[in-house]
This record gives sequence, C-alpha cells and structure tokens, in this order.
Amino acid sequence: MEWFFLIIAVLAFSGWVTAYVYLQCFHSPTDRKDDPYQLIEGEQYDALADVILECTRVMDKAPCEHVYISSHDGLKLHARYYHTKENAPTMIVMHGYKGNALRDGAGGFALSRQLDFNILVPDQRAHAKSQGNVITFGVLERYDCMRWIEYVNERFGKENPVVLSGISMGAATILMTTDLHLPSNVVGIMADCPYASPAGIICKVCTDRGFPEKFVFPFISLAAKLLGKFSITESTPAESVKQARIPILLIHGDDDRFVPCQMSCEIAANCAGSVDLQIFPGAGHGLAYMTDPERYEAVVLAFLRRIPQIQPYMDEGKL
Repeated sequence: MEWFFLIIAVLAFSGWVTAYVYLQCFHSPTDRKDDPYQLIEGEQYDALADVILECTRVMDKAPCEHVYISSHDGLKLHARYYHTKENAPTMIVMHGYKGNALRDGAGGFALSRQLDFNILVPDQRAHAKSQGNVITFGVLERYDCMRWIEYVNERFGKENPVVLSGISMGAATILMTTDLHLPSNVVGIMADCPYASPAGIICKVCTDRGFPEKFVFPFISLAAKLLGKFSITESTPAESVKQARIPILLIHGDDDRFVPCQMSCEIAANCAGSVDLQIFPGAGHGLAYMTDPERYEAVVLAFLRRIPQIQPYMDEGKL
C-alpha cells in the first residue's frame, strides 16, 4: 500500500512540474499584453533605453499595411508590411521570444528602410495579434516563416529577392527554415543572437536559475510533447544550417547574458555554405545594433553586397 501512495505522489509531482514548465516556457495567454514601449528589465537595456524607444517610435509611426495569413495548422497570423519601392527586395524580420515586433524589429526596420527594402514584420504565433497559445522556440514557427515567404512571393512574384532577418528566437526561427525547402529567391539570412537549439537555451536558463539540466530536461521535453503538442528536438539551428545553401550572417554580442555568444560560434561551425560571424564587443542580448549602429550597418551592407541577387539593385543605386 505504501508503494501505491509513493507512486501516486511521484506521478502527482511529475505532473505538477510538467505543467509548471509548460506554463513558464511555452504557454502564451490569450489576453497577453502587447506594449512595444515596455522594455526588457536589466542594466544593459536601461543604458540604451532612449535609443531603443526612439527606434520603436519611428517604426510605430511609419505608415504600414496590416496583413494576415493562415498557418499550416490553421492559426491566423498577423504582420505589418512597410512598402518602400516597387520591385525592391523584401526583408522579412522575425522578433524574439515573448517579444514585440515593433521593439525587437526596430533596428532591422531602420536599417532596411535606409537600404530601400520593402519590409514585412510578422507577429510570431502566440504573440501580439497572431493567434496561438504555444510558443515552440522556432520548431513550428519555421513553418510560419515559410508561409510568410509564400505570401510575399504570391504578392510580388518569385523573381524579387527575399532576405530573412531575425533576432533571438526570430533568428533561430529563420535559421531553422534551412532544413526546409526554401524558394530560390530567398537569397540570404541575417541572424542576430540566435541560440543553437531550443532545448539548449531552455536548459541554460533553467541552470542559471539553479535547476540541474539532467533533472529539468525530461520535464521540458514532456511539457512540449504532452501539453504543447510538438517535439522540442525536432529541429535546431545548429543542425538545420548543415543543409544551408545560401549565405548566412551571424551577429552576436560578446556580453550576451541570455544567449551565450558561443552558440553562434557553434552554428557558424556547422554551416554548410557561406557564413560570416560578426561578434560585437560589449553588446548585450539583441543590442548589437543599438550598441554600435555604424559597425552594424557596415557589416550588413558588406554582407548584402556579396549576394549576387542583391548586387544589381545596389549597382543601380536602388540601395
């Protein structure tokens, strides 16, 4: 009889931990807040608050078109489309985990606008105006990114170049599309502070908070599979880029206290094709552009100049 109660107690504890992990890591409430002017807490963000907020305001006030598509699993997804020029390349900018398109995408928006790109900035599933209650760290979001590429190609044609850009989870998402069949007009990827694997970053955060990885990982996997209905190990940026056939720019701050810079180094080492890893001294998580915008712009411009499909636009003075 004692064994019976012990088993019940263990199962109850396991169920509680699994539910807790799911709520902490993967769940996004339906009544979630969407305030682009609420900054991430921390001294690194406080020091750059004025710059971040100004970039957000510029993006927020810019005229845009609100567009919607359906995901492969039936969710209604939202994005802002900023039109700059006819027949210009399109930049698709993906924001980070529990982030905001207007805040996380502000740096990419400012730079893309200077380059005369047309800009599509989606709300990732389970964020802001996009439907869903489960954040999958790029596993399912990579299919959403593919749907946005399809939207751009249906609207503007398959001849116009598309560049994927993302920050943090958005960076991981776009890197994870490389294990899918990207259309030929997707010509480059710019990933800012990506993690090497969804499970890896969750375990890293858990260990930072004092939970041993060997203890917490089974519950992470179970919470994703049982309650989130996806596999946390289905795809990873570090594995996906082994199939990459387009140029990749990786940007990471060496003072990133959330996603270790070493994760971008791991991704770079696995890239099958052309890769350029640029490390920004003193920059925190997602703060490379805000910390050193001049170098950031120079790095991006040099990367784009090396892409043959983008070069004609630059030669004609369109960028």
